[in-house]
Amino acid sequence: MKPGLRLALATTAAVVAGVAVIPATQAMASSYDHLNPGGQPNLTEKVKVNVVFVGYEPTQVNKGAFTGALPKTYEPVARSRLPYGITEKLGLKYTYDYQVQYTSKAYEDKFFTKLKGLAKPAPLTTFQQQYNDEQKNVLDVKDNHEIDAPTVEHWLATNPPSGVDVKHDTVFLINWYGRKDFVHHVYTKTDEPDPDTGYNFGKERASRKLIAWGGTTPDDLQDGNGKLARVWFHDLSAGPESWTQNWNVDTKDLDGNGVEDYRMPPTWEYTAKGYRAASELTGDLAKITRYVALNLLFTTSPLYPAELPTAAPPKSINLDVNTYEGWTGVNAGAAYIKPKLLLDQLKKLRWRNTLDYDHQDLTYAGAPEDCYTKQLANVSCYPETGYPAGANLFLQGVKDLPSVLDDQGKVDYELPVYNYSVNAGVGTPALGYADDNYTDGTQSFVFGFISPEVVAAGYGLTTTLIHEIGHHLGMSHPHDGYDSETGVDYGPGDATFFANSGDENNSMMSYIDLNWDFSQFDRDNSDRFLLAAYNEAANKLAAKVIADPDAGKAEANLEEADSLLGQAQAALSKQQYRGAYGLAQRAYEQVVYGAKKAGVPVTPSTPSLAGKGVKALPGKALHAAGEAHDGNEFIDTLSPHSPRSQP
Repeated sequence: MKPGLRLALATTAAVVAGVAVIPATQAMASSYDHLNPGGQPNLTEKVKVNVVFVGYEPTQVNKGAFTGALPKTYEPVARSRLPYGITEKLGLKYTYDYQVQYTSKAYEDKFFTKLKGLAKPAPLTTFQQQYNDEQKNVLDVKDNHEIDAPTVEHWLATNPPSGVDVKHDTVFLINWYGRKDFVHHVYTKTDEPDPDTGYNFGKERASRKLIAWGGTTPDDLQDGNGKLARVWFHDLSAGPESWTQNWNVDTKDLDGNGVEDYRMPPTWEYTAKGYRAASELTGDLAKITRYVALNLLFTTSPLYPAELPTAAPPKSINLDVNTYEGWTGVNAGAAYIKPKLLLDQLKKLRWRNTLDYDHQDLTYAGAPEDCYTKQLANVSCYPETGYPAGANLFLQGVKDLPSVLDDQGKVDYELPVYNYSVNAGVGTPALGYADDNYTDGTQSFVFGFISPEVVAAGYGLTTTLIHEIGHHLGMSHPHDGYDSETGVDYGPGDATFFANSGDENNSMMSYIDLNWDFSQFDRDNSDRFLLAAYNEAANKLAAKVIADPDAGKAEANLEEADSLLGQAQAALSKQQYRGAYGLAQRAYEQVVYGAKKAGVPVTPSTPSLAGKGVKALPGKALHAAGEAHDGNEFIDTLSPHSPRSQP
């Protein structure tokens, strides 16, 4: 509490000797350094970002031009609101502090010697062969080598150049080409097959050979080494590869819409006779750093609000999973969901919540089947509501909600999940999606889909549900996001086609299907979002307390909340995100205690989805609903045009 204001809390509005005395409630409202009753959080972080050029010389990449193309600040927004014309900031503001370094020859000799030692001869990938055979290229890839990506990430994290602290966000931009010891290569990750099908995308698919990787957590069961590092590396001298289609150096407009699908070619294609001029390399590496490393990995915006659609922050969350069983002879809910793995991964995001799981089978017939098949045919099953055909499953979910929510009064929040299991030939709209409410971008239901074709493609339901519930809890893909300074929400297309390279990191929110974990970047951002959410919840409740005649009874609790939020800000400034999130939750709880002392009703967490159009079928969706659901942000597609469908 600011000095000199405590006495004012005991006064009432009056005039003493001609001087107006500040009313008690007004004094309380203005007497805090961090608690902002009725307002947004004001959380700031100076984000230190290391950019390390390994194998790029200052003559190739101009430092001034590079840093000049990077943003100075970032303010996260709830991205699901944007199509509805709502810009909802979180109350977080980042200011970037860049440290840019070119590595020495000694360091490069050491690193590339390590790469050469890790490189194992391998056949050309499908896409390297296509680059050779189909493109007017600068050179042919004569041979190929595979290098384990997590091993390289670990080496960089434990052997950074002098002065580089990898506990801060660090991007290594690598170029091996041009050295005598250079060999053509791709990176691989092959130690996490799909947990339901056993299909190993990293081994079986050429499209999963990488040019970038990072984000592994210290406790990752497959690749963690027990030490915290925030590292992502990107190597344009690897490949060419499928994921960003940088093997195609002839066709600028890949989708025929008249706009170049901008991608970064292999290093050797930056030449007068290549795909892009050498002078453009600086700007391209800046684009990768800004639009991928910063916006999509290090400092992101949530897809959905992290606070969840409840009246108060929930302590307990139930994953209420329901499967419409329409695959003859197969119980998909039992065969293709691993509840323990699902819960274990989600608890790494919501580590301060109690999570549990239940499942029930539903009958795939009647209205559920009708709505499903009509959604595939783009026909509304409830045309009287005014909602688009893409909302069929949402509307059916609303109808079925009373019969599936079975923990009312036992948990703070039931998160409804509907799976559709169908026979061969029926078709699926996607692998899954985390839907909104078609009104203002609030999250509603999670949908997962499975069929013989989906299983044949390598997928069960477990990883789909980790991914989609991750969206529901706020996480964005690492291939789409928001650029704060321009106010542009973007995905991998046209001018930002190269954003697909963000998928090449150890995140379950990726499409690349090489792991089932949340990355260190996911955890960091989720903790920041929850820090802001609890801070805002404390602010809202504090305003109600201060407006009450008995507000003085809560004074000590509000002061403690203010102190805790100050500690949370300090923890944020030190990149102690887990601690900051926990301190903010404790601050909110102090305001709750104060409210109870003052006799202010505390609205409990709503044990189901909070209104906002979800519970009432009649009504109209805003015209933005169709636009919102056309993008990759909402529909996790397995279409032939998706990079994850490539061989």
